[in-house]
Amino acid sequence: MALREIQTAAEVFEERMVKELVPEAEAEIRRFETEIARLEQGELDPDDFKKFRLENGVYGIRGTTDRHMIRVKIRYGFINPLQFECVADITEKHAPNQLAHITTRQDIQLHEIKRTDVPGILRRFAEVGLTTREACGNTIRNVTASHYAGISPKEVFDVTPYADLLSLYFLRHPVCQSLPRKFKIAFEGSPEEDYAKVGIHDLGFVAQKRVIDGKEVRGFSVFVGGGLGTIPYPAQLLEEFCPIELYLPTTEAVLRIFDRNGERKDKNRARIKFLVAKWGIEAFKAEFLSERRQVIATASGKEAFWKIRFEEEKPPALKTPPPTEAPSVLPGYEEWLRSNAFEQKQKGYYAVNVRCPLGDMVPDQMRKLAKIARAFCAGRMRTTIAQNMLIYWIPKDSLKALYQRLSEAGLALKGANEIRDITRCPGADTCQIAITHSKGLAAEMAKLFEDGLGGDETLKGITVKISGCTNSCGQHHVANIGFHGASKVVDNRAVPHYQLMVGGYTAQNGLAVFGKRIAQIPAKRTPDATRAILETFKKERGAHEDFVQWSGRAGVQHLKNIVEPFTTIPSYDDEPLMYEDLGDPGKPFQVQIGKGECAA
Repeated sequence: MALREIQTAAEVFEERMVKELVPEAEAEIRRFETEIARLEQGELDPDDFKKFRLENGVYGIRGTTDRHMIRVKIRYGFINPLQFECVADITEKHAPNQLAHITTRQDIQLHEIKRTDVPGILRRFAEVGLTTREACGNTIRNVTASHYAGISPKEVFDVTPYADLLSLYFLRHPVCQSLPRKFKIAFEGSPEEDYAKVGIHDLGFVAQKRVIDGKEVRGFSVFVGGGLGTIPYPAQLLEEFCPIELYLPTTEAVLRIFDRNGERKDKNRARIKFLVAKWGIEAFKAEFLSERRQVIATASGKEAFWKIRFEEEKPPALKTPPPTEAPSVLPGYEEWLRSNAFEQKQKGYYAVNVRCPLGDMVPDQMRKLAKIARAFCAGRMRTTIAQNMLIYWIPKDSLKALYQRLSEAGLALKGANEIRDITRCPGADTCQIAITHSKGLAAEMAKLFEDGLGGDETLKGITVKISGCTNSCGQHHVANIGFHGASKVVDNRAVPHYQLMVGGYTAQNGLAVFGKRIAQIPAKRTPDATRAILETFKKERGAHEDFVQWSGRAGVQHLKNIVEPFTTIPSYDDEPLMYEDLGDPGKPFQVQIGKGECAA
C-alpha cells in the first residue's frame, strides 16, 4: 500500500490550513452528507448508517438518536495551536456543555453534536490536518505513545516517527477495516519507563537497541494480547527484539491473524487477548512468524518504511525570544514546578504538564493555552493518556514566566500525575452502557484530595481511576485505587454503587497487574471509604513501603474490613439523597443501559 503523506514531529507543528483535502477525506465527508439525507428520508437502515459513522469517529450517545459524540484522533498526542483553536471553536459553537474531553487514548471528544452539523465539523477538522477516521469501530484506533517521546532522558530513541508512520500506513488500510473488534497500539521509548502503558494494549512496542554484526541496530520488544474491559488480560511478550525494518510487517502479520481467527459471533470475546489466551503465546508466536514471512515476501509496508524520516526534533525556532520576566515571588510556583515540570534530555529545556481536571477544557482555556504555547515553545503541545496537556521545549529561564501566564489563564493547577490527578471516563453523562456518572464521583473525589490529602507526601504517588461500568475506559483495573460503576437494590430501590479495586498498576517492559476486587460501596459513601483506606495506609505502612506494597501485604480481607462500615446506607425514608447518583442530583437513580457501539 503506497503512503502518500509522511509527517515528522516538526511538520506536525506547521500551522497551516489545507487548501484541498485528500480525495479519501473529501469523499468521506460528502458521503456523510448523503447518508444523513438518506437516513432522514427513511431510505437508509439506521444500522447501516451506524457502521459508517463509527468508521468515521462518530458515536451515538445516551438519550438521543440525532446527537452524537465526535472523537478526534490526536495521533500519538501531537497537536498544534491552530488545531487546538479549531477544536475550541467547534466546541464553543456546537457542544452544548462547552467542554472538550481529553481521553485516555490521547483523543479529544466532543459531545451532543447535532447530526446535521457533523459533515461541516469533519471538514473543519480536515482543513487543519485532523481526522476522526477510524477513531471508533472495529479498526485500529488512535495510535498512542509516551508523551515524553523525544525528550525523555531515559529513552533509547524517539519512537514518534515510528508511531507516526504506523498510524498513517494503516489508516484506511484494507487489512483493518472490518476486524473482529477494535485494536489498540502503543509505543514506549524506554524499557525503563511506562508512560504508554504497553501492557494493556493489543499490540505494544518498546524501544530497544542491539549490537548485531558489530553495528548498533534499533528495534522494539513487541507485546501482544493485552486489554482491559470486563475480563482484563496483561500483554505477553511476542518478540524480544524486532528490528525497525520489520515493525510494520510485524503489525500487519498480527492483524491478519486476528482478522482470520478472532471471534466474530460473540463480541464480548472478540478482542485479540482472547485469541492469544485460547491458543497460548507459544502457538501464537509460531503462527505469527509464519504469517510475517508471507507479509515480507509480498513486500507489504516496504515502500512506506523507507520514506520514514529519522531526524531528531530540534529546539523550536521563535521569531521573538520566549518571555522570561516574572515577579520574584509567585505563590505556589515551587510546588507547581516540582509536580508539573519535567526536565528534558535536551539540556536547558523543560516539559510542563498542564493539569486538566476530569480531562475537560473549555474553549477559552484552549485558546489561551494555544497562545501560551506559541509564545514559549513555538506551539509544542501534546495530549497525554493521563487526560492532561503537555507543552514542552520550555527554556529553563522561562518557567516562572510560564507559570504566571498559566496562572492568569486558570491553567496552573499543581499535582499533575499525582493522587489528585484523577482519571475518569465520560460515564452516564453521555455513554450508552455506563451505569453511573463517573464524572460526579471524580468531582467529589477531587474535593477530598484538594482538602489536604492531595498534598500529603506519602500519598502523592497513588493513582485513582474511575469508570462508569466494567469496561474500564477509565482504566480502573490498573489503578492503585480503582472504581467502576455498579448497582444494587436497597430498600426495594436501585442504588448507585462503585466496585472498589485495589492494588493495580502498570510498569516497565509491558508489565500490567490488575487490582483485586474489595467491595461494592454506595456512590455517596465512596469518598469516605477512600479516605479510610488512605488513612489506614498512612498508619500501617512500613518505612519504605508504597501503597501497592502495603495493600498486597494487608490482603483483601483487611481491606474489606476497612471499608465495610461504608457499604451500608439508611432506609430511603430516612435519607433519600443517599439513593441518588453523584453527578446527577435531584433524580431517582435508574440503570439505563443501552446498546453499546464499541463493538458495532
